[in-house]
Amino acid sequence: MTPPEWDPVNVDEEYRLFIGGEWVLPDSGIYQIVNPNTTEVIGYAPEASVAQVADAAAAAKEALPGWRDTPVAERCALLGRAADLMDERVGRLGGLVQAETGATVNLTEAVQLPVCAERFRYYQTPVNVDEPMEPYPVPESPLGPAGLSGAHVVRQPVGVVACITPYNVPLTNVAGKIAPALAMGNTVVIKPAPQDPLAMIKLVAIIEEAGFPPGVVNIVTDSGAASGAALVASPDVNMISFTGSSVVGAKIMEAGGATMKRLLMELGGKGACVLTDDCNMDAAVGAVATVWGFHSGQICTAPTRVIVHHSRYDELVEKLTAVAPLLKVGDALERDTVVGPVITEVHRDRVEQFVADGVAGGATLACGGSRPDQPGYFVAPTLLVDCTPDMHVVQEEVFGPVVVVLTHDDDDHAVALANDSHYGLFSYVFAGSTARAFEVGRRIESGNVGLNSIQPHVHAPFGGFKMSGVGRDRGVFGLHAYSEIQALSWLAT
Repeated sequence: MTPPEWDPVNVDEEYRLFIGGEWVLPDSGIYQIVNPNTTEVIGYAPEASVAQVADAAAAAKEALPGWRDTPVAERCALLGRAADLMDERVGRLGGLVQAETGATVNLTEAVQLPVCAERFRYYQTPVNVDEPMEPYPVPESPLGPAGLSGAHVVRQPVGVVACITPYNVPLTNVAGKIAPALAMGNTVVIKPAPQDPLAMIKLVAIIEEAGFPPGVVNIVTDSGAASGAALVASPDVNMISFTGSSVVGAKIMEAGGATMKRLLMELGGKGACVLTDDCNMDAAVGAVATVWGFHSGQICTAPTRVIVHHSRYDELVEKLTAVAPLLKVGDALERDTVVGPVITEVHRDRVEQFVADGVAGGATLACGGSRPDQPGYFVAPTLLVDCTPDMHVVQEEVFGPVVVVLTHDDDDHAVALANDSHYGLFSYVFAGSTARAFEVGRRIESGNVGLNSIQPHVHAPFGGFKMSGVGRDRGVFGLHAYSEIQALSWLAT
């Protein structure tokens, strides 16, 4: 059932760490990687020691001056070369990343693979991020004579960037980190999520093949949090780029303060989806159903918290309840499967507990909540209605195929409910006109708001309010994120 262009997964293949341009055996052995779709072991990842993490950070620091001074056009050309190789070597990555993540074959082909190369290719064209400032006349003062003050704002690389990535879209996510970081002249140490690091290691091999100098890109892996913690504490690391939970993000912020780490953090989300009384219900239902069909809800931008006008509540529930059975839950390699597994048994149990807590707290289970009778870590598309804002399942990120529904009385009430959250990453408004959606959306405390659509602008700044993160990336904003601002000033007398 595997697409023929994908290499078969070899459980006996050896994987190593990549440090300072060398493929290195791990000090602490190996650990199992399990396919969420089948529960079978598909490979063994290297377990780095804390000393090897330090070696990787030191290698990146040593490579920094040479890479920083490499002309930007040469740096960007290597990113383009890497993108070309990713397209050519897609077979090395496809089957492996699908098996590690449990993503459906359709999602793997559409998102896990091509977006990775696209993000590298976007940054292959040099962009001038420096900014001249208008001359400013200054009078004579104790600091010097009168004259015309000039300044030029220059963006310099931050230094060594530790890129700590999530399990849901590992290749796409790391590309969004390292491509702008490398374009700006930084060096990187990659620390993948423990659940699915193998395709990431193969991606680094492709990057090496593209010709990046030794030490510019390094990768360390482990089964827990020790490597990430070591990178956060390392005096050789200047910046942490992290995607993951808000709980871990808060710990990184606290620990990184000791060495004044620069931070870029995309954290949890509990996307509000406001439906006004005049919304296009079919469009809204299609958007909400993506919680179930896009990687089984394992995406921080999902519209999981639906806030519908009370006059449209019955219609929404009827339509969502009718849609759910049409979404096939099952083998991720079958083309007609829509809802694949979640990442681990532990996470499946966590999702199920959220649902149980919601029902115990007074929510009504409109559909789902069951576990399909088959191997793999599956959760059926689940809809909880009659919810109240104080419920744990309403307030916290489930990261699974679970939708909760609240009702509102008017736009002001809808905005208040949407903002009743410590998250604020990506929210949505479906209204009878784009103008009305715009007016509601601009009042929602969220870094991004989709208006009558769940399709984002891929180069718009991306990041969150409140506990959903710090900083913005994507597009030219990615270059800004991985840079320090330096002002060069002079006086013409």
